[in-house]
Amino acid sequence: MMHRARWRPRPQPGKMNALEARYGLWLEAEKREGRIHWYKFEGIKLRLADSTFYTPDYFVVNAAGELEAHECKGHWEDDARVKIKVAASLYPFRFIAIKPSLKGWEVEEF
Repeated sequence: MMHRARWRPRPQPGKMNALEARYGLWLEAEKREGRIHWYKFEGIKLRLADSTFYTPDYFVVNAAGELEAHECKGHWEDDARVKIKVAASLYPFRFIAIKPSLKGWEVEEF
């Protein structure tokens, strides 16, 4: 049985996909309610190794003043999961994956 690879458009830096835009609206509501202080889309690029970088979808300062990296995912590719795990091992802030669910957002912490 032959499996066909699914083609996915390559993300363009600085441009949000539909999921990232939806999450950005949710973050804006959280900011208005005082549950977060700040957020920025693709605000910081992290070096993981020589010629290897990771740019989280959002950096967020939560209500406690802590910096968090938020990654929006509808589906994980293997390399993306590896990169977020490596970043979490190198940098001193929380890394959180956000996935849409029927109840809002599903959260996975690294």
